[in-house]
Formats: sequence, C-alpha cells, structure tokens
Amino acid sequence: MSQLDQIVSQAQAAFEAASDAPSLENAKAQFLGKAGLLTEQLKGLAALPPEEKKTLGAAVNQAKQAIEALLNARRQALADAQLAKRLSAEAIDITMPGRGAGLGSVHPVMQSWQRIEEIFRSIGFDVADGPEIETDWFNFTSLNNPLNHPARSMQDTFYLEERDETGLPLLLRTHTSPMQVRYAKANPPPIKVIAPGRTYRVDSDATHSPMFHQVEGLWIAEDVSFADLKGVYHDFLKQFFEDDALDIRFRPSFFPFTEPSAEVDMRFASGPLKGRWLEISGAGQVHPDVVRNFGLDPERFVGFAFGSGLERLTMLRYGIGDLRLFFDNDLRFLRQFA
Repeated sequence: MSQLDQIVSQAQAAFEAASDAPSLENAKAQFLGKAGLLTEQLKGLAALPPEEKKTLGAAVNQAKQAIEALLNARRQALADAQLAKRLSAEAIDITMPGRGAGLGSVHPVMQSWQRIEEIFRSIGFDVADGPEIETDWFNFTSLNNPLNHPARSMQDTFYLEERDETGLPLLLRTHTSPMQVRYAKANPPPIKVIAPGRTYRVDSDATHSPMFHQVEGLWIAEDVSFADLKGVYHDFLKQFFEDDALDIRFRPSFFPFTEPSAEVDMRFASGPLKGRWLEISGAGQVHPDVVRNFGLDPERFVGFAFGSGLERLTMLRYGIGDLRLFFDNDLRFLRQFA
C-alpha cells in the first residue's frame, strides 16, 4: 500500500470515529488542514523533477478527492443521525386524544348588557339599537344642545370628514340618547324603551375610555311622573346588584335634554362599599323642547329619561378598580367571569 493510500485509510478511520460535527472538523484538519498529512504531500511536490511532480501531483489530487468524499459522507451520516434523534424526541403519539379547543365566554360588560336587557324587558321596555355615526342634529340639537351651547364641550368627540345635509360634520355618537329621538319619531306613544350601545368621547384614564358602553332609558306617556322614574330605577338597581337593601337618592343637576334634572346616587347596605354614596346615573323629566323634537305635544305627553355607563355598573357589581382592564384582553382577568 502506498503512502497516499495509507493516508486515505487513516482519514476514513478518523472520520468514522468522529461522533459529532466538531470532532469531525478536527479530524478533517489532520488531513486537509494547513499542517495536514495530505497538505504536506502537496508541499513536497515543489522539490521533485517535472515528470515526477506531474505523476505524484495527480495521485495527491486523487487522494484529496477521496478524502473529501469520505468527509462529506460522514457529515451527511452525522446530520441524518441528529435528525433521526430529534424526530424521535419530538414524536407525536397519534393514538392520544386530541386537545380540545378552549371555550370562550361572554365579556363582563356584555354580561351586564344582557342582564340589563332582561330586567327592563321584564317590565315592558323595548330594546332599540341605532347608528354609531350620527348627525349633529340627532346627537346634539334635537336634545336641546344647539350649536355653541357650553354643554357640548363636556362631550367633545370624534368628528368625521363627511358632512350631513346641513353642512355639519358627522360624528361618533357621544351617548345613546339620539336613539330616544329616532325611536320616538318612529313609534307612537306610550313609549317605553332602553337603548344600550357603544359611545365615544375624547377621554382616557383609569375611569374613562375613548370608547365605552351606555344604556339610555325613556318612558313617554300621558301620565308618567318623577315617582315612576324613581320606582323604575330603584327596582332596576336592586335587581341588577341583587341587593334589596340598597338606597338611592336624587340630587338636583343640569342636563340640557331634561328639566328638572337629577343625578342618581346609590348606597350599598353591605360589602366593601357599605355606607358610601356613589353616583350611578343621570336622569330627569324630558325637556318640552325635546318632546317636540319627538314629534309629540309636550302639553299632552310627559315622561322621564335616564342614562348609565355599563362599565361603571359592571365595576361596581364586581369590585373592579380600573376601567382599562375591560379592554386589555388579559385572560387572567376575563376567566374570573367565565
């Protein structure tokens, strides 16, 4: 066996002994590196006569090709072994039962929405829904909020580039009160309706959100009084909070679309909020000008309206301290209401 054949045999043995890629590369350096056995043979060609250099050079190149073929074969064998090991470790037992898809649940604010609808439907109220993009007339003017009225600054909102037939910009509604006008113009009295839905204002902190949910209520007839408002709303709160002992009170206030107007406060008889008065709603007798905008005679028809934030009601019911939790999509929070 010639010296070159011995080098090829040594390389084959060294490559087969390599158990991983790093040791294989070390073995390669012994033969094909700068100081490798085959490299030394190439360096020795310079001192040989031309004829011998030609013959030996061809033999050295043939040996180099053989060693590189052995090297590549061993590299592929190691890669195949590594892949087989990984596939074995990550094997899937197809006989095991499949993992079921996670079941969703109703969002806590939507739970409040559904609960409110059930309560008011039980006492004869209809439920109305309408557009979230409103005209200036329905959102403000029809509710006794004319242009440049100072109360508009309390409901600054998101305006669109599109304009209505009067040239005023369309806007995202700031409350669901426009549905009172839309419903009253489409339905004859007596009118008993609530209008839950999304509303928008430029607010954002722990107790306010640019998008929030509100429920408005309206009862219009020939013989409705403030006593009816107090009785209906007190009964609603007792059912919603499941607390027959809570108290409510009416404080004088101002809303352009009601006269007289009141803030409704509530006091819990038990729990962590026991004894505290909390503002829960705005309410009042519908202003005569708004009744006219309903298309009705205010000398004949009277009634009351109220409005509450669904997030606020939900926060009080479940003891939630930060409104932003409703919009974070944190499953740790949402699973508590599943």
